Amino acid sequence: MKLGFLTAICDGMDFEDVVDFAAENHLECMEAACWPQGGVQRRYAGVSHIDVVNLTEEKAGKIKALCASKGVEISSLAYYPNPLDPDLGKRRECIEHLYKLIDASAMLGVNMVTTFIGRDPVKNVDDNMELVKEIWPPIIRYAEEKGVRIGIENCPMLFTNDEWPGGQNIMTTPANWRRVFEIIDSPNLGINYDPSHFVWQMIDYIKPIYEFRDKIFHVHYKDIKIYKDKLADAGIMATPLQYMSPKLPGLGDIDWGRFVSALTDIGYTGYTCIEVEDKAFEGSIEDAKKAVILSAKYLKNFVI
Repeated sequence: MKLGFLTAICDGMDFEDVVDFAAENHLECMEAACWPQGGVQRRYAGVSHIDVVNLTEEKAGKIKALCASKGVEISSLAYYPNPLDPDLGKRRECIEHLYKLIDASAMLGVNMVTTFIGRDPVKNVDDNMELVKEIWPPIIRYAEEKGVRIGIENCPMLFTNDEWPGGQNIMTTPANWRRVFEIIDSPNLGINYDPSHFVWQMIDYIKPIYEFRDKIFHVHYKDIKIYKDKLADAGIMATPLQYMSPKLPGLGDIDWGRFVSALTDIGYTGYTCIEVEDKAFEGSIEDAKKAVILSAKYLKNFVI
């Protein structure tokens, strides 16, 4: 397994600086944030370290040469919007940018895009599966033609009142994974596995590794801390941030030894990236760097 990090935490740093930071700290890969330039900002989003819209073969060549010279690979091009947004204008913009990521990923030889499948938050699961059936097959066919794999993160995007009640990503549970993979039976559609989102959904975060072993394309390292007193007060129907908080790996409730052990059981040798969303490390870019360094130091107990 290769250890790296998602660059969304490095807002304000340019691509060269991010590559240097990774190399200086002996990180082998980075999941490059590729939101639209000047796009809408959201916590840990809206960051663009590679401008996929204006990428050319010449620019791609320079990016590849820089990464090779520093010994840092790009694990994936990352963009986490809502491609099933009920606002048709926003939906169209998301999908158009996803196509740009697929093109850029192929041009760079990365051949991976990590994203969300999306959800209409006011529609039920069955109706959202119909949206998946309508919207996603052409995207996956295009990815197949380009030789690019799409890894869907299992984050419900259900944290704040504006995402209530259903969240903005339907592909969040093993049950929903099965349904989506039945709708789109493609070797180019898989999972960006983040165990933290299973913890607060009260789902076993180890068992699905074995069932979906052939669909795990990419892995996130992020921890979650459940505050049981707050959960007892607000209940599971509350917005999740009322009773839990994202933490650096090792500072929450995940048993990382068991998690990485399960990955080794299935023979996973792909990319694993630290995702920092810990509010204790939001004060400055130096705090963000420290968060990545501390996380890597801890995870190197398990990932060699």
